[in-house]
Amino acid sequence: MAKIVKGKNFKGVVNYVLDKTKQTELLAAEGVRYKSKESIIRSFIAQSGLNPKVSKAVGHISLDFSAQDRDKLTNAKMVQIANEYMTKMGITNTQYIIGRHHDKEHPHIHIVFNRVDNNGKTISDKNDRYRSEKICKKLTEKHNLYFAQGKENVKVHRLKEPDKTKYEIYDVLKAAISKCKNWNELKKELQKQGITTNFKYKGNTNEVQGVMFEKNGYKFNGSKIDRQFSYSKIDFQLKQNDKAQDFHIQQEHKHFQNHSSVLENVGSALGGLFNFQSLGTDYDPDEAELLKQHKYKKKKKRGFRL
Repeated sequence: MAKIVKGKNFKGVVNYVLDKTKQTELLAAEGVRYKSKESIIRSFIAQSGLNPKVSKAVGHISLDFSAQDRDKLTNAKMVQIANEYMTKMGITNTQYIIGRHHDKEHPHIHIVFNRVDNNGKTISDKNDRYRSEKICKKLTEKHNLYFAQGKENVKVHRLKEPDKTKYEIYDVLKAAISKCKNWNELKKELQKQGITTNFKYKGNTNEVQGVMFEKNGYKFNGSKIDRQFSYSKIDFQLKQNDKAQDFHIQQEHKHFQNHSSVLENVGSALGGLFNFQSLGTDYDPDEAELLKQHKYKKKKKRGFRL
């Protein structure tokens, strides 16, 4: 999986990626003077000056792999995958560095690149997260790597903010949506977990265009938490839940009516021995049993006379 971040400060991201406390290895570099961290930073800043209109010239992507692939992911293999990833993402003809960290149990590398390319043009970030997800899946299949089993297996307690809060909201949403049948119910359920729900409207109309969830001071669009949590998809699921509940109630009512009808027919067939007409209100099973026993005893006493 890939995590994409854009920013303004090359100094901060280069110092982070090349931090010695993370047991960093600089695996590859292109278009920068890598004599020192300072020379790398100056190289990035100089090229970003070719296009001062780009407010966020810093591109930072971390590629994370499963711990199960540790043995097969040599430095050379990770550089190969990183280069394939960048090419498919359109990150070409520009400066970059690739650093590998060894501070976590799973293998991962960090790519820092200049969004202002060698000719002063902008590296596009249009739909970058969507494109990245598809590319990561293809590369995972191509290199026969382990497929992670989704967000449920993420170790939330090890995440840093804001990712920690985002995954907490994911878990609550997944559980709450399945048992709510409208937005009011969902909002109340989320509020119990400290999550606030806000809607985005189209212009000055009442037409809802999106939904945002907030917790611990962090705000996330529903689709950024997970694509299944966009406004339209949540709204569809809530309506399906409502329909399913109505159908269940109708079926129970129908079953009760059929059951009552059968009992009435049985009562008629027995020649009125038992009265089921008031079964729904006055019927007392204990009293009915006593009546049966009483009639049985009367018949038994009569016996046969000579």
